Amino acid sequence: MNKEEVIDIVSRKLKLVRTEYNFSQDKMAEVIGISKKTLVQIEKERNSLSWSTCIAVCSIFNESEILKMSFGEEPVKLVQVVALGKMYFPKNKTGGGKIWWKDVEKTDCFRIQQNIITFHYRILDDKNYRLYSSFDKEYIYEKFKSLIDQ
Repeated sequence: MNKEEVIDIVSRKLKLVRTEYNFSQDKMAEVIGISKKTLVQIEKERNSLSWSTCIAVCSIFNESEILKMSFGEEPVKLVQVVALGKMYFPKNKTGGGKIWWKDVEKTDCFRIQQNIITFHYRILDDKNYRLYSSFDKEYIYEKFKSLIDQ
């Protein structure tokens, strides 16, 4: 998944997110920092969000069920992976991937999971802390090997 695909998905889901939060068009436009006219054009699929506004939507509405179901996880985490690419993330606790993740490879201490919606990868430790995330399968396997070789 790349920036354009994320922008496309968030743009197409924007009206549903607005409805989910029971916001008027005026309120939604104010919250995400665009004009009502621009919001209407996006909702009618005549225009798309900018990358920075897409990030704002994902951040502000990080708990949106619409966006979570579209991306298979919290939208902010996906935006981080897309924006930053191959990167080490500070350990943060996950739910262990019970819904949107499948285990790809596993040892006693670490496992690689792949998101079933976006297809990006992550490495979790045995306590479900995320260590790495990336769309690059080779990078993830390289990091996984280095972890198990320690």
